[in-house]
Amino acid sequence: MTNNSSPQFLSDLRRGIVECFGTSDLKVLCADLGIDYESLGGETKETKALELISYMKRHGRMTELLQYCASAFPRHTWPQIGEGLIPSTRIVILFLASDPTDAGRLRLGEELREIQEKLQLAKLRDRFDLQQRMSVRPEDIAQALLDAEPRVVHFSGHGTSSGDLCFENVVGEIHPVVPDALAALFEQFANQVDCVVLNACFSEVQAKAIARHIRYVVGMNQAIGDQAAIAFAIGFYQALGAGRNVEEAYKLGCVQIRLQGIPEHLTPVLLKKG
Repeated sequence: MTNNSSPQFLSDLRRGIVECFGTSDLKVLCADLGIDYESLGGETKETKALELISYMKRHGRMTELLQYCASAFPRHTWPQIGEGLIPSTRIVILFLASDPTDAGRLRLGEELREIQEKLQLAKLRDRFDLQQRMSVRPEDIAQALLDAEPRVVHFSGHGTSSGDLCFENVVGEIHPVVPDALAALFEQFANQVDCVVLNACFSEVQAKAIARHIRYVVGMNQAIGDQAAIAFAIGFYQALGAGRNVEEAYKLGCVQIRLQGIPEHLTPVLLKKG
């Protein structure tokens, strides 16, 4: 078994992709992995494959890529990754919070503390880097995405029945952002962000817009109480911290709501790109 950063491993993987995947197959592979094929550098299949591997390596997704290749072409001899090998690239989780003064108070600090605690206790805690931005204004979002380069973006705050998310203006009051505007922003980071969690009331509309560009998006299909929102966050990051995938993390988040005896476990919804 070889290290997934060794030159031999990378060379064998690239050669296998070039030999097994036609250009159309490679486009399907990228689509299934939530990657924009056209945004990968180069013009030939060989350079596209190299750029794809570089992208997956940077984002700690080499195991996922290898599993896809082995599933698609099981007769090919693919390089092996050692048991329990954790990618060297850390996963940045960006926590964005907004609690305008002219809206009802939310327990955002408690939610953040719970996420921090669950990641600190996780067996893969060294793999995660939790960064936070509080009292977020619309112009702060892009700056945070540029600076933190997150793979997971978690928004906690208010949402309106029309699907807007409530950020703050310069005096700390509500500044609503419509779904298409935020979706356009995330489109610019589609090759960086893998998952967006919108822990806000009525955020399913916003989630659907963002899911046109981002692989996984969690939204709420109705109003959600503080207790349920925090319980979902606890389960979601417990699972991620244990190495589970986003779909499993979503399910555990819903289970945690049920374990708390809260009748809102059907409120979170998971949307996939496309």
